[in-house]
Amino acid sequence: MEQRETVSLMKTSYSRLNLILHKPNESFIHENVGWCGVVDHFYSQPKHDIHITGTYIVYLGEHSHGPSPSLRDLESATNSHHDLLASVLGSHEKAKEVVIYSYNKHINGFAALLEEEEASEIAKKASVISVFLSKEYKLHTTRSWDFLGLEKYGGIPAESAWWNGKFGENTIIANLDSGVWPEHTSFGDNGYGPLPSTWRGNGVCQIDHFNPPNKTLCNRKLIGARIFSNGYEAEHGKLDPLKHTARDFVGHGTHTLSTAAGNFVPGATIFGNGNGTAKGGSPKARVAAYKVCWSINDAGGCHEADILQAFDHAINDGVDVISASIGGSNPYVEAFFTDGVSIGALHAVARNIVVVCSAGNDGPAPRTVTNVAPWTFTVAASTIDRDFLTNISLGKNHHLKGASLNRGLPSRKFYPLVHAVNARLPNATIDDARLCKPGTLDPTKIKGNILICIRQDMTTSIGQGYEAANAGAVGVFVVNDEKSGNTLLAEPYPIPGANLDVYEDEDIDEREWFGKGGSDKNNSRKLAAYMTVARTYLGIKPAPIMAGFSSRGPNALQPLILKPDVTAPGVNILAAYSLATAPSNLPSDRRRIPFNMQQGTSMACPHVAGIAGLLKTLHPDWSPAAIKSAIMTTATTLDNNNLPIRDAFDQTATPFDYGTGHIQPNLAMDPGLVYDMRTRDYLNFICAHDHNQNFLKYFSRISYDCPKSYNIENLNYPSITVANRGMNPINVTRTVTNVGTPTSTYVVKANEPEGFKVLVEPSSLTFKTIGEKKRFRVILQAMSWPSHGFPVFGNLSWTDGNHTVTSPIVVL
Repeated sequence: MEQRETVSLMKTSYSRLNLILHKPNESFIHENVGWCGVVDHFYSQPKHDIHITGTYIVYLGEHSHGPSPSLRDLESATNSHHDLLASVLGSHEKAKEVVIYSYNKHINGFAALLEEEEASEIAKKASVISVFLSKEYKLHTTRSWDFLGLEKYGGIPAESAWWNGKFGENTIIANLDSGVWPEHTSFGDNGYGPLPSTWRGNGVCQIDHFNPPNKTLCNRKLIGARIFSNGYEAEHGKLDPLKHTARDFVGHGTHTLSTAAGNFVPGATIFGNGNGTAKGGSPKARVAAYKVCWSINDAGGCHEADILQAFDHAINDGVDVISASIGGSNPYVEAFFTDGVSIGALHAVARNIVVVCSAGNDGPAPRTVTNVAPWTFTVAASTIDRDFLTNISLGKNHHLKGASLNRGLPSRKFYPLVHAVNARLPNATIDDARLCKPGTLDPTKIKGNILICIRQDMTTSIGQGYEAANAGAVGVFVVNDEKSGNTLLAEPYPIPGANLDVYEDEDIDEREWFGKGGSDKNNSRKLAAYMTVARTYLGIKPAPIMAGFSSRGPNALQPLILKPDVTAPGVNILAAYSLATAPSNLPSDRRRIPFNMQQGTSMACPHVAGIAGLLKTLHPDWSPAAIKSAIMTTATTLDNNNLPIRDAFDQTATPFDYGTGHIQPNLAMDPGLVYDMRTRDYLNFICAHDHNQNFLKYFSRISYDCPKSYNIENLNYPSITVANRGMNPINVTRTVTNVGTPTSTYVVKANEPEGFKVLVEPSSLTFKTIGEKKRFRVILQAMSWPSHGFPVFGNLSWTDGNHTVTSPIVVL
């Protein structure tokens, strides 16, 4: 789903109001650093004649009533929103009519149906930080925890983070997604005690309100479920009352929530593949579902106004971790305070809640990563060491493998192959036909054959499988396009099928067989194929490999903050699913399964949310930044061959692909040192980034003034990103906090970026107590011009012999 053209009206430090039209492929220049990136968003654009009446979000900062508002406080906050709106619309009655949400708990603001002129007038008010149209966002396992080291050979080793983190016991993980299938065994409450005293959800369980009043589908595991649909309904009309429930009708929310914190469920399988015990990262955590995504047959329908309301409620409900596998579309050109996830996450982190977000599925192009604020934890996707493969024979000793959940062809025989290009209808173009688009295929040329299609969507090809089935094919081969690389997806096609990369046999003309040359020749009909029943293979090497679809850095909004932060499993992930929908999400598919295979950074995000839940249980006093640092600085950049992680195109991956690396949960439980930050640090960043001091007074809990000078490169982030300054030295500072051994000495080791000498002062840090802080300076001196230009990458590690604390270094 493409993100709509968006108009943002922002209050700025400039003397006039700028109308900012965000359009794809606009470039902005960093006026201070001199590196191309989206940094200064107060950039005047000519007014365009577009339809902009709609749902506007008016952001006002933070409330003054404190963390535990009374009913009177909430009412007063809502009245203040009506007052502000009435000053523009002319009456309180009109204000009340147009307000969709009053964000009256922790986030101060409201969403309302407004005309452009009305929004513009509101944006001029001194108390307003930003006004922007509510955008529509999109939704961006058994073996993965074994691959991450939490279990081994079916057991839990002594060093497992599950033991240290008490399986996430009593931590509360919120999921902003498409809802939940509450009857799933992943969310049963056998063995769970009373609800945590920190939970303030007040028994809200908005699942199937048409059930008898005394029936609730929540329990001591699934402790809450809320729905937020006003923004969606303002855009698309009222929902069917039977759909106005937190029940999950697309499966995505059930899948992600169970990945973060589902129970141990033995016998999890999909069509006999991947048999094992499903579980989440924090399997004993409590969970709450916040439904913000409403499309029934796709991954869209997540409106910003609804997302922001969900953040406000989740903060007030007392959750510990928020997992949000949602984000805007590529390219990402939103400012931090015209982005609902960014705003909601800032308020959550200020209340000591860890917010984990998906990086997006718009790779492999650079500058596609989303959810890039430094206070969010942004997760890329990579493979694990398990594959689901079918062996394909083409005769004459020609063989290859494909990713598959195939249960076998109708008969044990070879079937003719036909490429979609050669089976197209007369009015269909070659480009459309090779993708097997609806209405392009001629069944008379396909029936009884195996159809070959080229991949169209980087995270699913099930629709192409259905086009093949509808045309009478007995099987389907979906071949990766150039963007997908070697990322192979095992998907639940309705007929036997496989996802292929390229031929392993050099004797076969791959271009002609796959139709990549755009030829209309009937080359594929010369071949026939047979494929075996799919099997599950473990211990695959190399792994991880960065997924081709995973969105890449650099950070288009603020390149001095490295994004993504880490990578985690996001390819062929098996987890709980909704019985309200088919594994394909297609209306014509009548299959229903309790576990499904899905792909995307949406699947990677809850892996990290689950690990954050373990750390929250183990270290309840740690800040979100400390938890984030622990996971980031213990990540690895090596695969299971002990070689540098590679991408889907067989190139060495970089921090723009994986951030600090692939997560290692067991090491994260005891990181030794952390790079801690508090709200004040983020406010310093905002001052330096947006040059806007006005809104800071609306964060009333902190007495704060912008520093006279602040270098974003000195934000105490666990990664180090700096701008190239020619031959001039680059100086940055960091502060580490000892959370390991009380008495310890750490020494530094630097892997220098090409063309640079790295000096760290001091080169050793001695600690005497837990919680002690030490500051150090990193000096990068250019010695020569890098052979391939910029960016260049290195890293810096502190070690005491027991802990290694590693940060990437990026010179832009």
